[in-house]
Amino acid sequence: MRKLLLFAILLIPFPCLSQIKKAPEIKEGEGPFNQLIIRGVTLIDGTGAPARGPVDIVVKQNRIVQIKDVGYGGLPVQTDRRPPLEEGGKELNAEGMYLMPGFIDLHGHSGGWQAPDGEYVFKLWMGHGITTVRDPGSGNGLDWMLDQKQKSAKNLITAPRILAYVTFGEGKEKITTADQAKLWVQDNAKKGADGIKFFGASPQVIDAAIRENKRLGLRSAFHHAQLDVARWNVLKSAEAGLTTMEHWYGLPEALFEKQSVQNYPADYNYNNEQHRFEEAGKLWKQAAPPFSDHWNKVMDQLLAYDFTLDPTFNIYEASRDLHRARRAEWHEEYTLPKLWAFFQPNRAAHGSYWFNWGTEQEITWKENYRLWMTFVNEYKNRGGRVTTGSDSGFIFQLYGFAYVRELELLREAGFHPLEVIRSATLYGAQALGLEKDLGSVEVGKLADFVIVEENPLANLQVLYGTGAIKVMEDNSVKRVGGIKFTIKDGIIYDAKKLLGDVKKLVADEKAKTGFVLKQPGN
Repeated sequence: MRKLLLFAILLIPFPCLSQIKKAPEIKEGEGPFNQLIIRGVTLIDGTGAPARGPVDIVVKQNRIVQIKDVGYGGLPVQTDRRPPLEEGGKELNAEGMYLMPGFIDLHGHSGGWQAPDGEYVFKLWMGHGITTVRDPGSGNGLDWMLDQKQKSAKNLITAPRILAYVTFGEGKEKITTADQAKLWVQDNAKKGADGIKFFGASPQVIDAAIRENKRLGLRSAFHHAQLDVARWNVLKSAEAGLTTMEHWYGLPEALFEKQSVQNYPADYNYNNEQHRFEEAGKLWKQAAPPFSDHWNKVMDQLLAYDFTLDPTFNIYEASRDLHRARRAEWHEEYTLPKLWAFFQPNRAAHGSYWFNWGTEQEITWKENYRLWMTFVNEYKNRGGRVTTGSDSGFIFQLYGFAYVRELELLREAGFHPLEVIRSATLYGAQALGLEKDLGSVEVGKLADFVIVEENPLANLQVLYGTGAIKVMEDNSVKRVGGIKFTIKDGIIYDAKKLLGDVKKLVADEKAKTGFVLKQPGN
C-alpha cells in the first residue's frame, strides 16, 4: 500500500526521520537456554499435517533437537516417555495448549510517519506471534531498517527478524534505462538489502531490474500500480523472474479478454483516492470469468513459474465494510493518535478515501472479493503458494491484529484452517527462501513458536490480542485466547505483556496530547 510519493500527507504533524524512534535495547525475553523442553503441547506443525499431541519439544539453544510423542489424546501423559531435563535446562508446561511455528508476515511496513515508534510496531507483531517480517519498502529508510534488522538478529531488541526490501529506484531521481536499472539493483544488494519492492516503470527498465535481481540471488515483490500496469502485468513480471506479487493489481489485467486497459470513467483521476479505490473495486468483474479457458491459462502459467501470491485481503476490507474496519474494538486501546488521525477521511492521505463511500461501493467490493478469493483459493488447490501479508498502517488496519484478520479472510476464501496456518508459516518461509530454518516445527529448524491456550483450528479469533468471546457453562461471558507465548530464536516472550506495553505507550501518548478517539464527522 505504500504510495508512489504522489500524495503529500497533509494536516498531520509528522516527524522527520531523525525523530523516528528505534526499538530500545532492553532484554525482555527469557532465554535462550542450553536446553528448553516444552511439555505436553498439542502440535500444529505448519506443513498441513493434522494436530497431534501431547508432545514434548526439546530445543537446544535455538534449534529443535527432538519432538517426542508422550501420550494419547484424552489420556494422562506417559511420564516414562518424556525426554529428561538436563541440569540447567528450562521446562515450559504447555499441557492443554497449542503450538504452531512462528508466524511470517510477508507485507509488514515497520512504521513511517503515521507510526514512528519501532517498539510500538514490533511489539504488536510479536504480541501476535509474528516472528518474521518482510518489510517491503520501509518508510523509515534503509539505514534505519538495517540497524533494526541487525539488532533483531542478535536479539538486542524485542522484534521479529526482519527482511528489508527496498523500493525500486530509491535514492535516484529517475531510472530511465536498463543499464541504470542494473546498476541500482547491484548497489542495492551491496548495501545489504534482502530484495526489491517494485511499483512500476517502463517495460525495459522493469525487465532488466527483475532479471538482474534474480541473477544476484535476491527476491522481489511487486505492487503493480495502475500507472504502469497497462504495459506490464503480473504474467510479464513472473516470466522475468519476480518471486511474489502483492495485493491483486496486475492480475485482473492479465485476465482481460475483451479489453487491454481497465474501464476507467472519463472523469477518472488516479490522484483522487476515491476514484482510485472505487474503480479498483470493479476490476475483477472485467476479468475473464472463473474457470474459463483464459482464466485457467493464466493460472497455469503462474503455477509453472512457481509464483507466489501474497493477497493481503485485509487491507481492502474497509472497502466492503467500512463500519466494521473503523469500529474494530482494538482501536481504542492499541491505535496511536497519529495513526488514528492518518486513517481519517483526507483527500491528501493515501488510503483515506472515504469522501463519499456507501452501500453501492461496498456491494461492488463484496463482488470484487468473491471473484478475487475464487482465484486465490483455486491457485492454492492446484498447488500454488499463497502466503500471508497484512500491509498494516493503512485503511484502519493495525499491526498484528490485521495479520490475524488476514488468516480469517483466507478461511473465508475457502482455505481449511490447516491450509491457513501453512500459508502463515511454511509457505511464507518458502517465499523468502528460509524454509531450511523456518516455517514448520521439525527437528533441525530454528525455535520459533506460537503458543496459545485455545484451539486456533476451531476459531482463529483466539489469536487476536483481545481474545475471543466465549460464554461459559455457568452463563458467564469471558475473553479467551490471545497468544500466551511467542518464542523467537529459543527466547520466550510473554505475548500478553508485550501487548500491555503497547497499551501503555498508547495511553501515555493520549495523556500527553489530550487525544480522545472520535469517529469521523463527530
